[in-house]
Amino acid sequence: GAKWAEAIGNLHSNPALVSAGSRDGQGQILQRFPEKDWEDNPFPQGIELFCQPSGWQLFMERNPPTFFVAVLTDINSERHYCACFTFWENGDGEEEEEPSSPVQPAQLFAPKSLVLVSRLDHAEVFRNSLGLIYTIYVDGLNVSLENVIGNLLTCTIPITGGAQRTISLGAGDRQVIQTPISDSLPVSSCSVALLFRQLGITNVLYLFCAALTEHKILFLSSSYQRLTDACRALLALMFPLKYSFTYVPILPAQLLEVLSTPTPFIIGVHSIFQSETQELLDVVIADLDGGTVNVPECVHISLLPEPLLQQTREALSMVLDPELEVADLAFPPSTISVSSLKMQDKEIRAVFLRLFAQLLQGYRWCLHIIRIHPEPVIRFHKAAFLGQRGLTEDDFLTKVLEGMAFAGFVTERGAPYRSIDLFDELVAYEVKRMRAEEGNKQKILRHIKELAEKLYKNENPYPAVTMHKVQKPTEGCHLRLHQKPFPRLDEGTVQWIIDQATAKLQTAPPAVKAEKKCMVPSGPPIVVLSPAAIMERNGNALANSARRLEVVRNCISYVFENKMLEAKKLFPAVLRAMKGRAARHCLTQELNLHVQQNRAVLDHQQFDFIIRMMNCCLQDCTAMDEHGIAAALLPLVTAFCRKLSPGITQFAYSCVQEHVVWTNIQFWEAMFYCDVQNHIRALYLDNSEENHVDEEPQEAKSALEIASEQLRLWPTMSREKQQELIQKEESTVFSQAIHYANRMSYLLLPLDTSKSRLLRSSGLGDVESVSNSFVTNSIAGSVAESYDTESGFEDAESSDVANYVVRFINRFVDKVCTESGVTNEHLKGLHVMIPDIVQMHIETLDAVHRESKRLPPIQKPKLLRPNLLVGEECVMEGLRVYLMPDGREEAAGGSIGGPPLLPAEGAIFLTTYRIIFKGTPTDPLVGEQVVIRSFPIASLTKEKKINVQAQVDQFIQEGLQLRSCTFQLLKIAFDEEVASDSAEIFRKHLHKLRYPQHVRGTFAFTVGQSPKQAMQPKAKEKNPSLRYRGGDAARGTIGRQYVTRKKYTPPVWEQRVLDPDPFVSAVSEEMDRSTLTPTTTMKPSDKMTMNHLVERACCRDYQRLGLGTLSSSLTRSKSEPFRISTVNRMYAICRSYPGLLIVPQSIQDNTIQRISRCYRQNRFPVVCWRNARTKAVLLRSGGLHGKGVVGLFKSQNAPTAGACALCALCPLRSLHPQGIARAGPCCRALPMSHGKWGSIRASGRMSSYALNVEIGSRLAGKELLGTHHNGTAEPGFLRPHRASLYIIGDKSQLKVTPAHWEVVPIEVFDVRQVKASFKKLMKACVPGCPSTDPSIAYLRSLEESEWLSQIHKILQISVLVVELLDTGSSVLVSLEDGWDITTQVVSLVQLLSDPYYRTLEGFRLLVEKEWLSFGHRFSHRGAQTLAGQSSGFAPIFLQFLDCVHQIHLQFPMEFEFSQYYLKFLSYHYISNRFRTFLLDSDYERIELGLLYEEKGERKSQQVYKSIWDYIDRLNKKAPIFFNYMYAPEDGEVLRPYSNISNLKVWDYYTEETLSEGPSYDWELAQGQPEPVEDADRQDTGAPQTKRKIIWPCYDNQSRVEPDAISKLLEELHNLEMELGQIPERWKDTWDKVKASQRTEARQEGSRVGPWRSTSTLYSQFHTSESENRQEQGPECGGDALWDHGHLLSPLMPQTELFFIPPLPPHPCRSYEGSLYKKGAFMKPWKPRWFVLDKTKHQLRYYDSRMDTECKGVIDLAEVESITPGTPTMGAPKTVDEKAFFDLKTTKRVYNFCAQDVPGAQQWIDRIQSCLSDA
Repeated sequence: GAKWAEAIGNLHSNPALVSAGSRDGQGQILQRFPEKDWEDNPFPQGIELFCQPSGWQLFMERNPPTFFVAVLTDINSERHYCACFTFWENGDGEEEEEPSSPVQPAQLFAPKSLVLVSRLDHAEVFRNSLGLIYTIYVDGLNVSLENVIGNLLTCTIPITGGAQRTISLGAGDRQVIQTPISDSLPVSSCSVALLFRQLGITNVLYLFCAALTEHKILFLSSSYQRLTDACRALLALMFPLKYSFTYVPILPAQLLEVLSTPTPFIIGVHSIFQSETQELLDVVIADLDGGTVNVPECVHISLLPEPLLQQTREALSMVLDPELEVADLAFPPSTISVSSLKMQDKEIRAVFLRLFAQLLQGYRWCLHIIRIHPEPVIRFHKAAFLGQRGLTEDDFLTKVLEGMAFAGFVTERGAPYRSIDLFDELVAYEVKRMRAEEGNKQKILRHIKELAEKLYKNENPYPAVTMHKVQKPTEGCHLRLHQKPFPRLDEGTVQWIIDQATAKLQTAPPAVKAEKKCMVPSGPPIVVLSPAAIMERNGNALANSARRLEVVRNCISYVFENKMLEAKKLFPAVLRAMKGRAARHCLTQELNLHVQQNRAVLDHQQFDFIIRMMNCCLQDCTAMDEHGIAAALLPLVTAFCRKLSPGITQFAYSCVQEHVVWTNIQFWEAMFYCDVQNHIRALYLDNSEENHVDEEPQEAKSALEIASEQLRLWPTMSREKQQELIQKEESTVFSQAIHYANRMSYLLLPLDTSKSRLLRSSGLGDVESVSNSFVTNSIAGSVAESYDTESGFEDAESSDVANYVVRFINRFVDKVCTESGVTNEHLKGLHVMIPDIVQMHIETLDAVHRESKRLPPIQKPKLLRPNLLVGEECVMEGLRVYLMPDGREEAAGGSIGGPPLLPAEGAIFLTTYRIIFKGTPTDPLVGEQVVIRSFPIASLTKEKKINVQAQVDQFIQEGLQLRSCTFQLLKIAFDEEVASDSAEIFRKHLHKLRYPQHVRGTFAFTVGQSPKQAMQPKAKEKNPSLRYRGGDAARGTIGRQYVTRKKYTPPVWEQRVLDPDPFVSAVSEEMDRSTLTPTTTMKPSDKMTMNHLVERACCRDYQRLGLGTLSSSLTRSKSEPFRISTVNRMYAICRSYPGLLIVPQSIQDNTIQRISRCYRQNRFPVVCWRNARTKAVLLRSGGLHGKGVVGLFKSQNAPTAGACALCALCPLRSLHPQGIARAGPCCRALPMSHGKWGSIRASGRMSSYALNVEIGSRLAGKELLGTHHNGTAEPGFLRPHRASLYIIGDKSQLKVTPAHWEVVPIEVFDVRQVKASFKKLMKACVPGCPSTDPSIAYLRSLEESEWLSQIHKILQISVLVVELLDTGSSVLVSLEDGWDITTQVVSLVQLLSDPYYRTLEGFRLLVEKEWLSFGHRFSHRGAQTLAGQSSGFAPIFLQFLDCVHQIHLQFPMEFEFSQYYLKFLSYHYISNRFRTFLLDSDYERIELGLLYEEKGERKSQQVYKSIWDYIDRLNKKAPIFFNYMYAPEDGEVLRPYSNISNLKVWDYYTEETLSEGPSYDWELAQGQPEPVEDADRQDTGAPQTKRKIIWPCYDNQSRVEPDAISKLLEELHNLEMELGQIPERWKDTWDKVKASQRTEARQEGSRVGPWRSTSTLYSQFHTSESENRQEQGPECGGDALWDHGHLLSPLMPQTELFFIPPLPPHPCRSYEGSLYKKGAFMKPWKPRWFVLDKTKHQLRYYDSRMDTECKGVIDLAEVESITPGTPTMGAPKTVDEKAFFDLKTTKRVYNFCAQDVPGAQQWIDRIQSCLSDA
């Protein structure tokens, strides 16, 4: 028996009573009442599944009865509540007698359920009623069950609104039913509080956010009732949003597969099925019993935006855990009021209600009402809402607003005229209060309690409830053994009761709830949710400061007043300001003011400005257009226009189409609805105004207010009036739709409709559209559904764009018109019109496009032509480009400050020598500066294509990044006028020039020839490597017919007539001809060769060192240990060695030839330097061949491998004849000593800090104090005695050690590592793009490059060798091939040991000898030709120069040349401007006729081909290469520190001068007139300030602000010129000054050190100068020095000039000089530096000129007189007595003495004039 109880009361919510029993594991319905469905409420299917959700099964014992409420949702999404009351009956009842079996089975019990189904949710009443039925049955009460059930089905329940009614089921029971006051608020009793108890605050918040953002949620519990409660609680928390997806609080076992549905849900499942839920990957599972919430990895739950999340958490913890607040108090209050569970439940809901009020506050201001009649149509403007809240980026709110629940919310609560509930009041009236109370816990709690009261009152309107009286069954009755089964009930009786009750109800008057409708309040308009949110978006609080808006306003007014220059200056600031939202709004408002009657005609320049501003404004908007910027601009783009020609006007819209927002259909909808709302509002406003003309104009009503007013009046209107209003509204919508179809065609059809959507040629450079508009993408699809040709589409080309646009507009129109209820006829009419609108617009656009192409382009800055060197010619005319900032911070005006010199706009030029950029900064504030960046083509190391955005208001362009090993980086973006093929041609030319076929193609050779031949594509040659493009035909064709060239005949020089030299022929005959293979050598008959060899640098140096003279074999003196060998004069033995070599006296030439084969590249050991004191020599060679190679020689009856290795070292025996008696086999018998070899390992970056000095001296057998500090060397590191020869070699090679030699095996880095390191160094010093944290990134990448550790290594080895040589041991450096690291080490050793090489002349000699003659492969390492392209650039020489720079820094007084000299060499050794560093060896240079060419060709006016000549010439002119601090100590051996901490990064790598490009091409820099000099010549007597700004990355500091000595020398020069004398050379002047210094110092009798001498130079100059200037009047004497307002010590390195504060500020010091002053009583005379200060009217004195602290002040106001004085005791002897004078003040008399009589007179005059001025 089961019942189906339906129908409660007047509301016809029909309870049905079902009783279900079990059969075969399936439930089945036994009886249902009423048997027919109620007409308005069908019977739910499958109810038996829900009675036993975990399946019907028999049990071994009787369980107590259970009760729970399941919820079913029907197809109309109505909820049905099924209350299930289940008890257990004896399974083998009387109905079926089973055949008796031998074994009596145990008794089984089957469940049976009473189910009450209702649409109302009164769980307690259900529980009581079903309990009553059970009690009657189980306790056998004397009451008819049919009666009770009939009453239950027909009792009337009060309608909502807070009524209460008492009902009785006729069994002496009484129940009171209360209904909530407001239907819309959910009823939760205490389920919410329980949910928080089970899961805790954080977990529930996760669930809450998951439910709102539409995730799947599954509850697990072993109690069905708790599942129902938890689901109900979650729904109650979501109020005012309603959950609209699958909602099943109790899911039966048979339906578990529902869990894998793709849609969101909230479902509860019994925890016995927990294992089945394991494989659900996207379901958030809440385990109520365990209190956990498990969020799978793939699910991301967006949480509430801060600060709301934090505030909600705090509020919840105040409610749930009031003890937390006082937990730390020493005296906590004795009682803490904890609310009852029911009350706590309401308080929690109050917190969430407040949360929603804050989240959705102001939502009504974003509702668009599109129709009012016949029923309201309302849309929510999501983008505006998010934008105004500053929450566009917020995930949570965005998802909520997109969700179904919110859509329901808008439908339900959007209506302007309806009944309102608690939420409406809260969101309208309480938001201000909530904002005011933020942060005040007491007030917040009070507010929460107030709201909780209201919620509680809503659920329990009557506090004094009459007690229920319902019979309960007796305790334990379910265990009775012989309980009768539940009786079958009589359906007829029940039906009869129901019928009677229905009849009675029909006669009763219907109870109608009077709905109180009213206008829904809108509340205050939106405010931004959190200041933090806005701050984040704008970067800083000042982003919207009033000043920025002021700039925007000013700029716009300048544009309209036609003050274009002013506007141009402000423009960049405006573009920067546009990042802020307020500035964008300001722009739209300002532009609005300039529109009259929807039109504003501008001239071309104004139009351009306005367009650029609009584009900039729009480019930061996303497609959602969060702040309505695009919306505000939409009317403006159709207002601003310019006349192109009579009758043709171009509107702004044709130039601002490139923004995503225009292709976003949501944007158009929002705009459309907004406009429709305004028009409809106007429609009703007009009406009302006609009626009340006489009344005061009302406040402007919002559209919602008008709508609610209309809705209130609607029922009262006549039918006609209603129809008329509907008509009017529809036509309003319709006309707007046409208007929008026009607008959309304006913004979607490109100006040039023939291209699908390509270049705009509006004179504005917007380059091709970035294809994020989905225009081009969908065109292919659009052609398919092209429509009939009647609509005016014959024009095939334009139709695809037109098609696309038409379809886009059609889609839009369909959507908005159906939503806003436009009739179908109207809609069809629109569809016919749209193609015509588009076609018409295309026609007007064609005319505009044609005309706009004729416009002259906007004036771009004139291209500036670069200065070129003599003989340098342009290969490609300038291409207009932008020079973009790279990773260097300077010049870009970034965090370092300073003007933004980059990006600059100009052109890139390609000449035969350089790549040059020249232009001006795009920022108008520094627009008058010129920016130049250039580098030699030969130094280009990498070129790659990049894409750049050149200007703020332009689109991406293609560009190039060119990197040079002179540490320049050109990052250029081609202007849109440069066709891409020009860019390609540029790259090709560049490549051709960078890698010429042969060295003859380099600039040093082609200089002065016309460049065209270099550019013509040449026919392929059969043997390009042999074909040299010579200057003249004769030279070009020698021996051309032989493809395999046997020999090369050097060209014959007509100019050179040489006497045949008998000596040369003698030498050549003496040579053993057979040893020379003729194929590889030059003709021996060239007589000139020898002569020139003698002239070479090597020879000059050998003679200086006394290493032997070249004399004929007969007279050769045997006493000298060394001789000059001519064995290599034809370069037969070793191509890469010089022709003349120093070898030991005792070694014969033929031995040398044999030995040479054991060495790599035949580079056998030769002597290159001898220590004058210890006579130890330094040798160099290539490394030894490995064993394998030696094998090759065996066939040529060469000595065996072992002997070979020894022979290799044989020549060295003669260094110490006592060491080894004779060479030959006996060597093998020598005892091998097994001393341990030391090893200087390349041990990491930092560990090898053992001071080299120690290692060196220990190698030399000396013990130093403190060697125990040296942790790296092992105890057995060195032999006790000092060896006579040390061999520094590669670890891998040296295996044999004779007794007197010590091998020092070391590990060195190879060329590959140098290359890699250099690449990283370049990237560190000149990064391609800014890094995130420049300070760290620079140092880190510098360290990673390991450049400094390589320099450390080289210096370390060099110092070691210096030590050994200094202690008298000879050293052979034999590393790699003997031409890279060997050269570095050998040159450094000589530089450190011999002061001669530290002069200008000596350094030149050193480089010529060790680098050029000994064959460092400059061409190969510098990748100077096509052949070297693959090997890349290896800066071996640069590394050497860097080492010299490090030594120079540590010993600034030891070098005659300056740091600039080193930089100059670093730049030019790879620039290919000079021929000096071309080719790989002397042999190649001779072969090309380079070495001796200068002699004969001197007469021809050639550009300087040798860098040394050039340096000499420059050095004569100006002291740029000279080091003023040069004061060498005699014979000083330098021992620099090589620890990385002592090394500095060379400023050559980082400095740059954008004003002139690199300053190493001196003529170019000098070519620019210096504006300063004119000013210098004015009378400087009057104190003028000459304030100069020096930018470290822009100006050439050494020129703009020279150091003091250069300045003085320059002035002397200028003065001599003025006086018409022939200027003295600066060097002579300098030498004179130094000499006079020395004599003076001697007179004083004290040896003046160079430091002192330099500082006293000033007075020297000063006196000579004041004498010179005497003729020009006394006023200007002393001022000459202070022209620049700076006085700097010459001892400060130039680079720091920028940062030193000027010592004497110009205007304050009017006269100064040195005077002797007599001390006070009984004190001696002392020289002091006096400064006469007119402005302060005082005479100050200092200890010395450089002193900054004043030693005393004489106030001129107190001076009474100046009189000539007399010398007193201790006065300076040499001075004329007329040079004394006294100064009498009111306090005392001062005695002074000047250096001479005129000086004294000058002082007296000056002081007098000051006194008279006063």
